[in-house]
Amino acid sequence: MAVDALDTRILRLLLEQPRTSVREYARILGIARGTLQARLDRLEREGVITGAGPTLSPAALGHPVLAFVHIEVTQGHLDEVGDALASVPEIIEAFSITGGGDLLTRVAARDNAHLEDLIQQLIQLPGVVRTRTEVALRERVPHRLLPLVASVGAAAERSERR
Repeated sequence: MAVDALDTRILRLLLEQPRTSVREYARILGIARGTLQARLDRLEREGVITGAGPTLSPAALGHPVLAFVHIEVTQGHLDEVGDALASVPEIIEAFSITGGGDLLTRVAARDNAHLEDLIQQLIQLPGVVRTRTEVALRERVPHRLLPLVASVGAAAERSERR
């Protein structure tokens, strides 16, 4: 989908001021509320905007240990293992990957002993051959999209000037 300069201005505003009303966004952007709502609806429909909920901290929820667990899966069992991972609440995300292993999961644990219990639980899943775990020490770059949106917006503006 093509994202134009106005779309990126809208996205930046949503990221910078997530608790503002649509009416206020329209006023800030200098566009009609209907125009803004139509843009937002299209961006949601086309999968650019995928949610509007709060960002939560696993650490504040009592799970300060963050680990990345690489999982090697028996050939032909990727979907089964992926489905089983979805039933483990401490698995925040899971991705199919290339390179070392078949799946990469992001896991939140209460402490190292809890992490070990989770790893043992994963190893017991049918189709799991082995795991490799890396514990995050400190977040160096928090999850962010604003720089990417700014870059896309700059490219869209250059393209529109041509």
